[in-house]
Amino acid sequence: MEFSFSSPLLYIVYFLLFFLVRYLLKPKSNKKLPPGPRTLPIIGNLHQLMGPLPHRTLKELSDRHGPLMHVKMGERSAIIVSNARMAKIVLHNHGLAVADRSVNTVASIMTYNSLGVTFAQYGDYLTKLRQIYTLELLSPKKVRSFYGCFEEELDVFVESIKSSVGQPMVMYEKCSKYLYATICRTIFGSVCKEREKMIKIVKKTSLLSGTPLRLEDLFPSMSVFARFSKTLKQLRGLLQEMDDILEDIITEREKTTEISTESKDDEDMLSVLLRHKWHNPSGAKFRITNADIKAIIFELILAATLSVADVAEWAMVEILRDPKSLKKVYEEVREVCKEKKKVTGHDVEKLEFMRLCLKESTRIHPAAPLLVPRECREDFEVDGYTVPKGAWVLTNCWAVQMDPEVWPEPEKFDPERYIRNPMDFYGSSFELIPFGTGRRGCPGILYGVTNAELMLAAMFYHFDWEIADGKKPEEIDMTEDFGAGCIMKYPLKLVPHLAKN
Repeated sequence: MEFSFSSPLLYIVYFLLFFLVRYLLKPKSNKKLPPGPRTLPIIGNLHQLMGPLPHRTLKELSDRHGPLMHVKMGERSAIIVSNARMAKIVLHNHGLAVADRSVNTVASIMTYNSLGVTFAQYGDYLTKLRQIYTLELLSPKKVRSFYGCFEEELDVFVESIKSSVGQPMVMYEKCSKYLYATICRTIFGSVCKEREKMIKIVKKTSLLSGTPLRLEDLFPSMSVFARFSKTLKQLRGLLQEMDDILEDIITEREKTTEISTESKDDEDMLSVLLRHKWHNPSGAKFRITNADIKAIIFELILAATLSVADVAEWAMVEILRDPKSLKKVYEEVREVCKEKKKVTGHDVEKLEFMRLCLKESTRIHPAAPLLVPRECREDFEVDGYTVPKGAWVLTNCWAVQMDPEVWPEPEKFDPERYIRNPMDFYGSSFELIPFGTGRRGCPGILYGVTNAELMLAAMFYHFDWEIADGKKPEEIDMTEDFGAGCIMKYPLKLVPHLAKN
């Protein structure tokens, strides 16, 4: 057999030799790393992590090797956190040491090279943005100021379901349309004329970024080959389309509207961001730029639509599968909203049992079963083991929330467990962290949860539900699929019937 210098097989041989030499010449570390499965040369533990549901695969490995586990992912070391005690030690006690994000290739493209809250590195910039998020963009007061907007779009949502009465509908699609409408209105203050185009871009982006870790992320020495990736080229093209739309919106707003120097109760999110760009009210060392604003807006749209739709769908499934909970939700919603034409944000605040159902659903089905990876800024020790600088820190929040030592019958949907053991999911209880915790906890929890609660309340108030295709609730296919988050592999199809309130 003859080889030419362009032979694909010869390239493979070159690569294998390259990595083998690197592996053999790499100096051995004397650090005592956490226990973990045996690694192979070059690929590490990748052969053990190739399953379709990495959170379940990692839990199986952690059950054998411990709640603080070391795995080798190609050239990268990763520390896996899998119970509440370790989550508290690593994410809270050593929170500053793991405050940085691990930024992969896809995330870097989608966030304008790590702008925005999710992937910004720890420092003054992140502190400034989190302050804007928690005090102005997504504070409890601000979310309540959006109730009117939410309720108007909820009317559209309900009418769209009424058009499907007696016919099968895909719940995820209906919820997504409502969520796109609300986030666009709360960001821009009105119906965005480019909304449909933006929605298409977000959907395409979600599909392309469904596999967040790529070869060049696992083998940084191969990053040069990322420039030839068709997927990354498509992502850059989509981001450029979104960039053009947002730049036009920002420019038009600055031309036609006077940017206020003071906050107002009715200002939209774009107005808040432009005020910080032009007037820097907090006196930060730097001013927000258009690139920051665009990254934040894109981040908000992605988070407020995709993950919240997943949360609502899983909650609906679990409630429908539990006759006792279903009966209690129907009764509670219809009692609180009795004789009203529609559900309001203030009504949702009174729906205690339905909110417990949502909390329990996020325990079993967190939107991101593996929290966004962090990167260790410095060595530190846990129980005699070293978490090394530069390692990825992956928190398997699904494993944390399915720990039988904390949660009796963890697979069982039991909303009443929180009556017996009150626990919030805002990050202070390390046994329940579906939205993260500490310095990198999600600042948009209240906004997202409120929208999920509104959708569910409206659905249970206005309609009675049955499963499409004549299936019984217990016959719903609960198979998971893993992409940007954990979703239902087969979207939930329901048949609505007008409620007889």
